[in-house]
Amino acid sequence: MPFFVFFIVVSAILYVYYKIQYVRTKRALLKEYLSAKSSMSLGLFIMFFGLNQLLLNRGALSAAIGVIFVLTGIGSMWAGYRAYKHYVPLLAKENERENA
Repeated sequence: MPFFVFFIVVSAILYVYYKIQYVRTKRALLKEYLSAKSSMSLGLFIMFFGLNQLLLNRGALSAAIGVIFVLTGIGSMWAGYRAYKHYVPLLAKENERENA
């Protein structure tokens, strides 16, 4: 479905973008923050790929693979979101200390 293909491509581009930013930065806390965001993007990519697989193909094997991908993607998004919520206030404090 074109709807899912668009989101698959966008989330893959975001994943690559965040990984490039991760490699380019020197700050340890910012690296963890970018890693969390890339984990969420990768989770979205896997989840949308699984949903596309579920809706596109009607076989039992593709349905099982699609469910596994969707659950794995949701798990990656959840773990990335928890890490993101953890690092946002720490990064804000670090930015305040640098600007003060």
